[in-house]
Amino acid sequence: MTKLLHIDSSGKGSQSTTRPLTNYFSTKWREANPAGEIVYRDLTESHLPYVNGELIGAFYTPKDQLDEAKKLLLEQPDQLFEELRIADTYVFGVPLYNFGVPAVFKAYIDLIVRPGTTFSFEGDKPNGLLANKKAYIVTASGGDYSEQPLKSLDFVEPYVRAILGFVGITDVTFIRANGNDPTTIATTSDSAKKTIDSLFQLAEAR
Repeated sequence: MTKLLHIDSSGKGSQSTTRPLTNYFSTKWREANPAGEIVYRDLTESHLPYVNGELIGAFYTPKDQLDEAKKLLLEQPDQLFEELRIADTYVFGVPLYNFGVPAVFKAYIDLIVRPGTTFSFEGDKPNGLLANKKAYIVTASGGDYSEQPLKSLDFVEPYVRAILGFVGITDVTFIRANGNDPTTIATTSDSAKKTIDSLFQLAEAR
């Protein structure tokens, strides 16, 4: 069964620009995959821990040597990894905050990018373990960061592409909206929806 992992990280709730667009993507995906399964996670409500010494210690402890305290620490990171592992396609809502990703999304990345789970080392080279996946990143910003002069201040796309590529996810598509006023947000969101429509039309034509 094909599976979609839908993740939101915007802290703006009902005022979010990315959340309606990730929902739109999920709706289109459901129409194209009526027998598929969607796993949804709102990172702002997941109470993700920030990585500390205890968590790092648990990450690097062999499974057969984990005590109960370390097993408890790994329960949520292991669940997050399992959601990634079983999904074929991802749609991540990742708005641009202060030129980078939301803190909660960075916390998520720090919990899933782990040796032996999402990557391994073969010799001196890292090997991503999440191959043959597709990721769609819905991002939003106040200004238009798709072109200069603001493009050089966008650290969301290069970071997300780099970290996903590191774990083996190289098929990554960005879907953008922007604006500080309702009219611009509506216009760019409509454009983003048309991009999503075209993606599914392309998939149907193959």
